[in-house]
Amino acid sequence: MDDGRHDADAYASTRRALHGVAELLLAWPQHRRSGTIRLQVSASGFGTVAEPELRVEGLDLVTPTARIPLDGATYADLGAALGLAAGPPEDLYSDGSGAALADVVRLDPDAARALTTALATGDDALRRLDPTQPPVLWPEHFDVGVSLDEVNFGVSPGDGYLPEPYAYVGPWQPRTGGFWNAPFGAARPLAELGRNDADAVLAFFHEGRRRAAGAT
Repeated sequence: MDDGRHDADAYASTRRALHGVAELLLAWPQHRRSGTIRLQVSASGFGTVAEPELRVEGLDLVTPTARIPLDGATYADLGAALGLAAGPPEDLYSDGSGAALADVVRLDPDAARALTTALATGDDALRRLDPTQPPVLWPEHFDVGVSLDEVNFGVSPGDGYLPEPYAYVGPWQPRTGGFWNAPFGAARPLAELGRNDADAVLAFFHEGRRRAAGAT
C-alpha cells in the first residue's frame, strides 16, 4: 500500500512538472515567436509545432543544437540556458499547471515514461479515428485531442478529475445514459481499456462517436 501511494505521488508530481514544461518552456516561447500554443506528441515525448523547435525527449529538453536535463533545474534556469523567454501563456486561458518560473522540475523516470506512453497511445488512436487532422497536445489541460462532429476525443495523462491516464469522449452538447459517466461526457482509465493499447482506445472512441450520434 505504501508503495502504491508513493507511485501515485511520483506520477502526480511528474505530471505537474511536465505540464509546466509544456506551458512555460514550449507553448509560451512558441506563441511569442509563431503565434500558436499548439503542441504535438512524439514517440518519446512531446514538442512544438512551429518555431522555436523544442521537444521533451525522455527526461531532457532538446533543441536542434542542445540537450539539457530537465530534472533538478528551475524553469527559469532551463529557459535561460536555451535563450528562451520562458513563462506561462499570458491572457490566453485561466487554467493550467500552476507552475512558476522559480519552481524546480522534479521527474521520476518511470512516471515520465508512463505519461509519455499514455500520450503516444492516445495520439496513435486519434490519428486513426480521423486521419485528416493531426491531434493537438493542448498546454492548458495537457491532453491530446481532436474534435469531430462537435465531439471532443482525447487522452489525458491525468488531472483534477482523474489522477491517472484516461481516454475521454466529450460531446459539445450533454448526452444522457449509462455510457456518459463523467461531467464532460465519458471517461475510461487506460488501465481498464488495456494500458498502452491504442486499438482499445480507438474502439472506445468509435463507441463514443456512435452513441453521441444517437446510436444505441
